[in-house]
Amino acid sequence: MFQTLDDFFKLWEFEADATQKILNQLTDESLSQEVTPQNWTLGRIAWHTVTAINIIASRTGLSFNAPAEDYPVPSSSKFISDSYQQASNAFVEAVKTQWTDDSLKEEQDFFGRKCQMVLFFYS
Repeated sequence: MFQTLDDFFKLWEFEADATQKILNQLTDESLSQEVTPQNWTLGRIAWHTVTAINIIASRTGLSFNAPAEDYPVPSSSKFISDSYQQASNAFVEAVKTQWTDDSLKEEQDFFGRKCQMVLFFYS
């Protein structure tokens, strides 16, 4: 569990960089590749990864500009990759300016369950 925002930023940077590398490898053609029969394509998973940043972070009261609508899935792999970079950067800036180390201990409602904000982003 994170004790400080710096601890969180170190892990976020590592994870965001790894995710960015994967998203950068997608092509427009690969976005339609089916992963499951329930309409989960590579594009859908990639776009969900982008929008999840804002969807989850907004539950903590953070406010920043990033995509938050899962549909429609964009048809451009570059747009998805660029959107992830923008969302990740905006999220980090929001945490830096809107939270303190003590914010990690605050409790919030997370889809009907009370938990400390540190748990929203703990993997």
